Amino acid sequence: MLLECLWRLHKALARGLDAFCRLALRRSCGQDRRNEIGGSKSSMTGTDIVVPAEWAPQKAIWTAWPWDANEWNGDLDAPRRDVAELVRTLAQTNTVRVLVNGPEAEATARATIGDAAELVPAKYGDIWLRDTGPIFARTGDSTTALRFAVNGWGGKHDLADDATVGDRIAELSGTDVRRFDFVLEGGAVEHDGDGTVLATRQTLLNPNRNDWTEDAAEAALHQAFGAKKVIWVDEGLLGDHTDGHIDNIARFVGPGRVVCQAPADASDPNAHILDAIADGLSRQTDAAGRTLEVIRIPGPGSVTDAAGEVLPASHMNFIIANEVVVVPVYGTATEAAALDALRAVFPDRTVHGVRSSGLLGSGGAGGGSFHCITQQEPL
Repeated sequence: MLLECLWRLHKALARGLDAFCRLALRRSCGQDRRNEIGGSKSSMTGTDIVVPAEWAPQKAIWTAWPWDANEWNGDLDAPRRDVAELVRTLAQTNTVRVLVNGPEAEATARATIGDAAELVPAKYGDIWLRDTGPIFARTGDSTTALRFAVNGWGGKHDLADDATVGDRIAELSGTDVRRFDFVLEGGAVEHDGDGTVLATRQTLLNPNRNDWTEDAAEAALHQAFGAKKVIWVDEGLLGDHTDGHIDNIARFVGPGRVVCQAPADASDPNAHILDAIADGLSRQTDAAGRTLEVIRIPGPGSVTDAAGEVLPASHMNFIIANEVVVVPVYGTATEAAALDALRAVFPDRTVHGVRSSGLLGSGGAGGGSFHCITQQEPL
């Protein structure tokens, strides 16, 4: 009972701090309305780095097996079910490499996944490899692993080995490392392969990361990714402990094409955020000068944990892979419509809906889905 009370107090304080940071962030950017969207002020050129679009051919997909019960409210079975189904779905047309931390993790992964994927022993804090792993990029004819500082999503979850797992993946893949000294998570940036980057002010300009201005952030993204244009969204979903990662709200699905969500119904707690995102993006152009085509699919609506806390459930956290797209679903009323809409977006791929409630978790556990736990290595 005492632990539950302490956890509820922690959540209340966290909500208050998050609200304060969002207000301070909007004021520091000269904003007085939510989800104001804007592009970078000038075109940027001059680096040799290109981050391929996610729909480009892939050599492998990296993910990890849940191993630390303390990070999952003592229940590893629920997230492991989701990871196993994801791996089995991807492995039909992709090479999948699954990190396993320790003998128990390796044994349970082998018993559950079998020969569908390659199991790779490694040390890692938790499974969120989109943020702690390397971002693979092309530099000329070679692949480079871009590495950034990590700080536990602004000091919320500082776990042993999360700072080094990216180097381990780079080593295992035989990829040279290019290192940057600023904090950046892979889920905070979305790439179109042509030099356009989507990001949220809530994450990248947050004082708990680098305390950047927009100009400083854009310069860093140009340095790291060869970004020619940055399109800014103000904030992400409610209840998102990443401080609003872009990969949970808006995704590139082709040149000049972005998909985002529409409210499930009038009770959707993110309705105003989702509408503002779509409206703002529809008035933007990418680095090639194309006006963005904004495609909206139904969101899952209100998904809460046992304590009634709003969880950051999103169909946007899909993974695009060779021949398939794997979409997180949560058993909501809009699930079928969302999958049908994405099938129209990806006519050349098979779109699979896979349950992700175990990864979404509750309380301090989970909070993400399939894009959060994977990192693609380009061909």
